Amino acid sequence: MYLAMAFKRFLKVTDYMSNFCAMKLPDFIMDTRYCSQRIGYQFEWIVWPSQKRLMTTSKRVQDRSKRKRVHDLEIATEKWKITSKVLFLLDLLNQQPEQIIPLRSLEQYRRQINLPKPHKISDFLRKSPKLFELYKDHNGVIWCGMTNEAEDLVEEEMKILDGKHQENVVEYVTRFLMMSIDKRLPLDKIAHFRRDLGLPYDFRINWVHKHPKHFRVVNSEDDVEYLELTSWNPAWAVTELEKKVYGVVSNPPTPGVLSLPFPMKFPSNYKKIFRYGGQIEHFQERSYLSPYADAQGLKAGSQEFDKRAVAIMHELLSFSIEKKLVTDHLTHFRKEFLMPQKLMRLLLKHFGIFYVSERGKRLSVFLTEAYEGPELIDKCPLVLWKEKVQRLIGYRGRKRRIETFSEFSDMEGERNLFGEDERIDNTFKELEDDESTEHVENLSLADDSEMDLGDILTVYNNPKTS
Repeated sequence: MYLAMAFKRFLKVTDYMSNFCAMKLPDFIMDTRYCSQRIGYQFEWIVWPSQKRLMTTSKRVQDRSKRKRVHDLEIATEKWKITSKVLFLLDLLNQQPEQIIPLRSLEQYRRQINLPKPHKISDFLRKSPKLFELYKDHNGVIWCGMTNEAEDLVEEEMKILDGKHQENVVEYVTRFLMMSIDKRLPLDKIAHFRRDLGLPYDFRINWVHKHPKHFRVVNSEDDVEYLELTSWNPAWAVTELEKKVYGVVSNPPTPGVLSLPFPMKFPSNYKKIFRYGGQIEHFQERSYLSPYADAQGLKAGSQEFDKRAVAIMHELLSFSIEKKLVTDHLTHFRKEFLMPQKLMRLLLKHFGIFYVSERGKRLSVFLTEAYEGPELIDKCPLVLWKEKVQRLIGYRGRKRRIETFSEFSDMEGERNLFGEDERIDNTFKELEDDESTEHVENLSLADDSEMDLGDILTVYNNPKTS
């Protein structure tokens, strides 16, 4: 009897809501007394015509996704936090004329290394005595330089970048251009991937001009530098997923429709939730357009449009040396790669393929298939080199006294060499842009604030609307 009464009330609610949705909102305001008389339930809310549905804040997105965190990949994110700061300082010192810099000049790079006051930069440097040395000249000015071990590591990195790795980078940058709609990309945006792809230090100055067979630098009417594709290579118009399944093919077909499923990894406690109803299998069986095929005819918001975006992000992450990228670097390419505006929402939705880590103020996205626990499965020489640097970071002993080095007195008249050198500022301009946390929060999270577990299940239960 109670079940029958509940069912009747449910029918009344659905009937009333269908009638309400058919009306024009400006001509109707819900009256709570009318609602209670019609369906027998007292409502305590009113919908006004001028009321707008507001997006949630970025903080709420982070709160909602706590239950979807993968502990192993969070460890992988945490593990490189200090290393990235140290690598930035090594890059900075390597660009100095004498590979030394006054300690006070490092104050302008606090934002890049995410070291707010009152933390001292000198304390941060002294925690890695195997990499950095601090000396004081006769005027009391403290200078920072690299140890012999650090200099050897920098030289080793240069050899890796100039070796076989350079061939891979040329291919990846060319494939970037081949996936773009106009077959060209702004040079500033590609520079964001310098360390992720292993691009050389002189990427913007010399390297881009050394391979005219593949790409060239052109200036637009608004004086923006673009890297433009000069020749199409059919052998490179093959996705990394196709290579894994079919191997290297001598005569690859013209890029078109693909039906290869994406490798997925789920934590054991999520399998029962996200394999609900076989909807993931439905997504995997759906065909999609190759990232290298012409996609201008696709309709934004369609299933084919979204799955092609998943394929592009899978390809970009496969190019990176750690199979991991900062999310705002991906969002910068929405227009050039014809991807959805709410790209972060798509990443969170398909976390069996991708995993978004919220460690720190910058979000990172992982390619889950490339990791076994917190460790990368296939490590390229640059990743092994970074691990060498990481092993030299850290010191728990007593702080060493900063020694006085009289030879710095000979350089007193050359202090302008270590000031605001224009070449150094240009080299690290992209790094300053990358570390703007306010920009990241506004750009990466504003569009994705409504993503939660319920949305995912709703999409998978209703594949026609996904």
